[in-house]
Amino acid sequence: MALVDMETDSSSFPSSSSSAAARWNYDVFLSFRGEDTRYNFAGHLYEALRQKGIHTFKDDKNLDRGKPISPELLKAIEESRFAIVIISKDYASSAWCLDELAHIIHCKNETGMTVLPVFHYVDPSDIRKQMGTFEQAFIKHEEKENKERVEKWRDALRQVGNLAGCHLKNTRYETEDINDIMGWISLHLKYDAIPYITRDLVGIYSRMVELESFLALGSNDVRFIGIWGMGGMGKTTLARVVYYMVSIKFEACSFIEDVREKSERDGLVGLQQKLISNILMETDLKIRDKYDGVIKIRNRLFRRRILLVLDDVNKLDQLENLAGEHDWFGPGSRIIITTRDVHVLKTHGVDEIYAVKGLYEKDALQLFCSKAFRKEHVPNDYLVMSKEVLKYAAGLPLALKVLGSFLFGKSTILWRSALERIKENPKKEVFNVLQISFDGLDDLDKEIFLHIACFFNHEEKDHIVEVLDSLGLHPDIGLQELIDKSLLEEYGGILWMHDLLEEMGKNIVRQECPNDCGKRSRLWHYEDIENMLKKNKGCKSLQSLGIEALKAMDISTTYNEQKDARWNPEAFLKMENLKFLRFFGFLRVPSHLPNDLRILDWTLYLSKSLPSSFQLDELVQLCL
Repeated sequence: MALVDMETDSSSFPSSSSSAAARWNYDVFLSFRGEDTRYNFAGHLYEALRQKGIHTFKDDKNLDRGKPISPELLKAIEESRFAIVIISKDYASSAWCLDELAHIIHCKNETGMTVLPVFHYVDPSDIRKQMGTFEQAFIKHEEKENKERVEKWRDALRQVGNLAGCHLKNTRYETEDINDIMGWISLHLKYDAIPYITRDLVGIYSRMVELESFLALGSNDVRFIGIWGMGGMGKTTLARVVYYMVSIKFEACSFIEDVREKSERDGLVGLQQKLISNILMETDLKIRDKYDGVIKIRNRLFRRRILLVLDDVNKLDQLENLAGEHDWFGPGSRIIITTRDVHVLKTHGVDEIYAVKGLYEKDALQLFCSKAFRKEHVPNDYLVMSKEVLKYAAGLPLALKVLGSFLFGKSTILWRSALERIKENPKKEVFNVLQISFDGLDDLDKEIFLHIACFFNHEEKDHIVEVLDSLGLHPDIGLQELIDKSLLEEYGGILWMHDLLEEMGKNIVRQECPNDCGKRSRLWHYEDIENMLKKNKGCKSLQSLGIEALKAMDISTTYNEQKDARWNPEAFLKMENLKFLRFFGFLRVPSHLPNDLRILDWTLYLSKSLPSSFQLDELVQLCL
C-alpha cells in the first residue's frame, strides 16, 4: 500500500498565515541517507519534485559527516513547509541524518511543519521499536555519543515511525510510489494556500461544495458540468477555485479562458492547440485547421483522465470543436463549461448544470465592506448609503467589487455625490460586462429585452406576451432566449430582470441620443416626456421635435404633474413609428394619435368613448 493518509479533509492540513508564508523559502526539505538512496529513489523523487515546480532543498553536498550539522542546514529545515524523510535500513547509522530528523521533529511540534515519512523497504514497527538495523545503529551510537543526544534521536525515530506515510514494498514499481508522493505534496500545497486564494472571495465555500458534488469525482465515467449565470456573477472565479482544488486528482489539466473572445478574434485552432499542449506538455504541436484539431484531440486524449475548463463559451461550435463528445476523453475525466447561455449547455448534452445566483444579503455586505472599508463592518456614518449600494447591486459580485473599490477612502460628502453620479452614469466596468450578453442577441430579441427593461420588469408574463405579440415580436421564443442567456428569469408567472440589467437596458436607450430624449426609441421618464412634448409648443410643423424614432412611451403622472401639463395637443400625430402608448393618470385627451399605434393602454381614462379624430387602423389592444 502507498500513502496512508490521502484524505482531502482540509481540517487536517496545516494552517497558513502571512507570517508563516514569509518564513518559507522551500516547499520541501528532503532528508535521506545518501549512501542508500542518492542514486535511486531519493534522486528520482527529487527530480520529479523539481520538474513539478516544487521548490525542494536536497542536502546532497560532499560534507564532512563527522562534524555537527551546519546552521545553514538547520535554517533550511526551518524555512521549509514540508519535510520528506526517506528512512532506509541504514538511515539511523548516520548521526548527521539523526540530527536532521531531530530538528525536523522539533519543527513539526513547535511550528506545525508537516512531515511525510517514506519507509524505504523497512518496517515502520522496527523504526518505532528500534529493532533490526536500527537497534544495531544505536548500540554503536551509545558507545561514543552522550546519552542525552542519543535519547533525542530515539525519540525522533519513535515519533516519525508513528506518522502515516508511504511504505515502499517490492509489490509495485517505485515510479508509482513517487507519483503518490507527488500527489500528496501537491494536494497539501494547494490546501495550504486556500486561505490566501479565497481570502477576498465571499460565499465561495458553499458554492465550491455544491459544484464538487456535481463533479462526482469518485465516479469513473466522463462528466460534462455546466456553470451558468449572468455576467459578473462569479462563474469564472468559481471554476478557477474548484479547478485549483481538484486538479491533483487528474493526470493532466487545462484551463482555457475567454473562449468567446479568443475564438471570435483568432478562431478555434489556437484554442485546440493550447488544449492539447497543456495536456500533453508539447510546445511544437501543429494543427492545420479545426477539423484536424478535432481528430488530434480525440486520438490523443481519449485514454487520459483529464480536467478541462472551457471558460465563457457562447456558441455550440466552440464545444463541438474543443470537447465534442464524452468518448474524446479518458475514464474519470471532467469537463467544466462556464457560460451565460444555458441553451448551449442543454444542446451539447451536459450531465449537470450548476446555476450561479447572486449573493445573499449577508455575503453581499461582507464583500462590499471588504472593498469599501477594508474591514468587516460598515461605519455608522456610512450605513444608510451602504444600504443604497447593496440595493443597487442586488447581489451581483462584480458590481459590489467595482462600487466598493470606487468608494474606498472617500468622505461621506463624496459618497453622496458619487452615489448620485452612479445612478445617472453607471460604472462602465459593470455595464461593459453585462452588455456582452445583450450584444449577442438577435435584433428582435434586443427589442424584447429593451421593452421589458423600460416598461415591463416585474410584471405578469401573460400580459407581457400579449403586448409583445401585438407588436409582432414573436415573444415565446424571444423570452426563452433571454431566459437561456441569463438576461431574464421567471418566478410564479412573473418575469423578473436583475435591476442592473434593467438599468443597462435603459442606459442603452439613453445612449441612442444622449442630448435629445425626443430622438430615442423609448421614453418612460416623465420629465423627459414633458420636455419633449412642451418643446416648441405651438410649432406648426413639429418637425423640429425629431420624434419620428419613438417606438414606445409610458406616461405615468402625479396629481401635480397632471395640473401642470401643457403639451402640444398635436405632438402625438407626428410620432409616426409609435406602436405602444401607455398612460397612467387623469390627462387631457390628445387631439390625435398616430395611425400605426398598435397598443393603447390608458388607466384612469375618464371619457366614455375615444375621440372621432382618432384613426387607429392598426390598433390591436385597447385597455381603458
